[in-house]
Amino acid sequence: MSRLKLFFPKRYGIVLLTFICANICYIERVGFSVAYTKVADAAGVDQSTKGLILSTFFYGYALSQVPGGWVAQQLGGRRVLLLSFLMWTLTAALVPLDPDSPKILVGARLLVGIAQGFIFPSIHTVLAQWVPPHEKSRSVSLTMSGMYLGAAAGMLVVPTLVQLWGPQSVFLSEAVLGAIWSFLWFKYASDPPRSDHHLKAGPTDTMLPVSYKEVKGGAHRPLVRIPWKKMALNLPLWAIIVNNFTFHYALYVLMNWLPTYFEQGLGLSLVDMGSSKMFPYLNMFVFSNIGGVVADKLITGRILSITKTRKVLNTVGFFISAFTLMHLPMVRTAGGVVVWSSLSLGFLALGRAGFAVNHLDIAPKYAGIVMGVSNTAGTLAGVVGVGLTGRILEDAKLGSGELTSPESWKPVFFIPGYLCIMSAVVFMVFATGERVFD
Repeated sequence: MSRLKLFFPKRYGIVLLTFICANICYIERVGFSVAYTKVADAAGVDQSTKGLILSTFFYGYALSQVPGGWVAQQLGGRRVLLLSFLMWTLTAALVPLDPDSPKILVGARLLVGIAQGFIFPSIHTVLAQWVPPHEKSRSVSLTMSGMYLGAAAGMLVVPTLVQLWGPQSVFLSEAVLGAIWSFLWFKYASDPPRSDHHLKAGPTDTMLPVSYKEVKGGAHRPLVRIPWKKMALNLPLWAIIVNNFTFHYALYVLMNWLPTYFEQGLGLSLVDMGSSKMFPYLNMFVFSNIGGVVADKLITGRILSITKTRKVLNTVGFFISAFTLMHLPMVRTAGGVVVWSSLSLGFLALGRAGFAVNHLDIAPKYAGIVMGVSNTAGTLAGVVGVGLTGRILEDAKLGSGELTSPESWKPVFFIPGYLCIMSAVVFMVFATGERVFD
């Protein structure tokens, strides 16, 4: 056992389980989008109503981000992660997918959004406790890349599940995956022992502080003082927030509306597209991990400072993503759309090695809180972007009677493209890799 721990430290298992957690969460998000699109189109639901149902998740998700970070800070990310995961899994599994019951669907998606809103602040709290500084870029990138692998798996498997066993089979399958993950997390995960709080730091960083301190009798209690005012006025934090908003605007618009684009914009069947429909999200998985490894190499090899590393990767990722997004509506073949959307989402994921890991640079002690604040902006991007896209497409359909022309889709992809350019500039000017919150 001691030899196993020597070659496979427990923190690796923790990171792997958080990766799987993110994976399953995004299988659910893509799964609902594909399954609901299928039943809604069959029932003749208009695009605005589809946009409302698809965006309801993000209202709940936005409401619980900051509370999720605070609760994780107080109770421990490990416990909060398990409880929130169980809550959304049960809700998704038990509520029927009925397009004729929009109120029930809205309520269910709201609950799933609230429960999932606790997930990523809790994950960041766990990673802040377990991961040493010289591993944080690749650890956070690996964990977050689980989202994209989950989206890829969802795009590959869900349309076939819907075709063979009906839309409700998607949510029952997710419940099984959720039960397996919950059991593994319950059995394996723990708070780090004190020896793991003092893991050797990398050559360019200081020790990662922990979220818990000793009190009398050897027990631990969470730190409760959160520097809210300082956070509200801090420009490097606002740089992260702006980029999180843009990243998720682009991601959620593509995730929720690519099925409609393929089927109504290009006249293609998701089932007939085979494995190609998963490539955009698979590319995100690859690029996210490349970004994490490159960032750690640049920093630990003293090639670039932490600040310059974050800015370079963020700028490259967001600028290339902007270019590919704005080119996307001009490509009218299935293969071309797959290639350009893959490039767009891949370089967007590369940018996560910039702004997303930056949470742990500037505020490792308050990682869950800062992630909650930042991810609230990202969630609002989902509310705005998914709902706005529905209205844009409904107006285009009312004007021309169809959604097959490039002009109908230009606003859908140009808006996130312009946001990527603006956000990259903001991060370049205001971001820092230095610790800001002690």
